[in-house]
Amino acid sequence: MRGTLAGRITLVCLAVAGVAVIVAGLVAARLIRTTADNVLQSSLSAQADVVATQLDETGIGNRLGVGKVADVLRGQGISVVVRRAGGQALGDAVAVQAAGKLGLAANHSGRVTAGGTQYLVETRVVSTRGAAFALVLPARNAEATQRALVRSIALALGIGLLVAALAGFVSGRLLGRPLRRAAAAAGSLRAGRRDVRVPVQGPREVAEVAGSLNSLADALAVSETRQRDFLLSVSHELRTPLTAVTGFAEAIADGVASGDDAVRAGQTIQREAARLERLVTDLLELARLGADEFRLDLASVDLGALVRDCAEVWQLRCAREDVELRVSAPPSPVLVTADARRLRQVVDGLAENALRVTPSGAPMVFALSTDGSSAQLSVRDGGPGLAPEDYPVAFERGVLNARYRDRRPVGSGIGLALVHGLVTRMGGTLAAGPAPEGGAAFTMTFPLAPAGPRGR
Repeated sequence: MRGTLAGRITLVCLAVAGVAVIVAGLVAARLIRTTADNVLQSSLSAQADVVATQLDETGIGNRLGVGKVADVLRGQGISVVVRRAGGQALGDAVAVQAAGKLGLAANHSGRVTAGGTQYLVETRVVSTRGAAFALVLPARNAEATQRALVRSIALALGIGLLVAALAGFVSGRLLGRPLRRAAAAAGSLRAGRRDVRVPVQGPREVAEVAGSLNSLADALAVSETRQRDFLLSVSHELRTPLTAVTGFAEAIADGVASGDDAVRAGQTIQREAARLERLVTDLLELARLGADEFRLDLASVDLGALVRDCAEVWQLRCAREDVELRVSAPPSPVLVTADARRLRQVVDGLAENALRVTPSGAPMVFALSTDGSSAQLSVRDGGPGLAPEDYPVAFERGVLNARYRDRRPVGSGIGLALVHGLVTRMGGTLAAGPAPEGGAAFTMTFPLAPAGPRGR
């Protein structure tokens, strides 16, 4: 099971808080332990100095042995060790041992270990003849302070973890709320709704997710609208020849058409069937174009020779429509890397579209030019052209067909999308724009290939 965002943020906050408190506690424990020892040592040293100022050689025995000062010190857990002039040290055995390790011959301050226990020791000499005393305090008295510190650290750790858990949970819920809304919106999109939008708010990353989801919803709505328009366009194109084929076939079958009428009906059926075949072929080509197995036989192609070959074929068709075909191409070879058969398919498709809308007496142009690094081949017409807003969407399936089929002759609605895909797959670009002749110009651009063996 995947954890929730709130749960993960809570765990992270707990981990960070725990590590921070533990590290701070360890550092603080060492500092406080050292400070506590220093404070105890300083306090013991101060008491030893006070006691030393009150003693003289004659009073050391009585006052430290049985006096009130010794009683007060013992009440604080401090052992007193005395040494009279020329005598031995007297006091608790372990304390005497600890004082002896530090030495009673001079004033000393330090920490020693005796009997497996550490002691803080302060020694003072109170006469020139060697009388001295020592104050001995077990270092374990500082352990109480350390235990209190540990309890404080544990309490701070508990409070820190509790606050971290609460902060992590609240933060996770606040951060997860817009993500949950985005997930719900994605589910609605999956279910088919396209009017779903997510408020763009919260942290920048979360807002970017919401904005991307809204953009996706808009793109899906536009894409589905275009697909619907494209299907309507294709259905319209299919219905026209199918209606003609069905009507003439019924006429022949019923015996209504006979003789010359039957011949004309058969010719019409043949012509409309060829039109249907071209439409289906274009649809299949367009579908295969995006597939990885779509094959291209790339080779060095002379665009000049290709333009002249196309002109020979289209000269007769243009003449039948009373359209002037103009050809502009340099005499020297213009070599590009492309698939010659597919490139010819592109030129023929653009020329067919141009001739369809070019009125009688107007020109159609094949123009080839180079700029030193690339070659530009344009197919232009003297027809009515396109509206400025139509050029950017000219290669989208069915868009121009849907806009112009009620005003001028149109094709299947997929021809321009097909030629654009072919040019792009061959490494070129295809652009649409106004033509000097008054109509539309479709210009393909290919990088020039190095001179070498040509493929046709």
